[in-house]
This record gives sequence, C-alpha cells and structure tokens, in this order.
Amino acid sequence: MSEDKSTPRILQQQPQRESDPQQQQSGGTDFQSRGQAQGQQQADGKVEGEGSYTATRDYQKNIKDYLDKADVDADAKAAKPRSDAEARDLEAAEREGKSHSRGER
Repeated sequence: MSEDKSTPRILQQQPQRESDPQQQQSGGTDFQSRGQAQGQQQADGKVEGEGSYTATRDYQKNIKDYLDKADVDADAKAAKPRSDAEARDLEAAEREGKSHSRGER
C-alpha cells in the first residue's frame, strides 16, 4: 500500500461529550474540568490562559489594598525569627534553595 507523502496526515481529537464532565485533554496526563480544558473561561466569554491580564489586575489590586490597609511594619515584626536557632535554620533553607536555582547562588 503506497502512502502519498504530499498530503499531510490530519489528526483528529475526540469531541467533548456532554456525559463526561471531565475529559482528558489531548496530550495531557491529567483530567481537567470543562472550563479548564480550553483555558480559563470568563463570564464575558473571553478565554485567558497563562499570563492572564485579569489575574494580573486582581493581584495588583490586592497588593495595593494590603499596603493601604494593613500594618506592614507589624506584619514584618511578626514574621521575624523568634530565636537565633530559627534564624540559622531559615538561612540554611535559603542557601539550600538557592543552590538549586539557576539565578543567584
């Protein structure tokens, strides 16, 4: 049987079934809910994936609200290590994490 090399082979993806609330995405290993299968579906019908403008705006708004309303100095003091031993543990964990990164070492 000869195969025509000039005609590209068309791969078909199985259509989404109404009876299956979770369907495996083509090439994926996890099952995703219907809204996740094609990216994030918004109420206005726009699809946003990685690098979502809406998520960026929400994040920036939440940071601004936190900085306007919260006592940042009190939160910073509460986050300080409670002892020298805890400070050493935190520094060791930071060094360990940096040793695995491509950035600063």
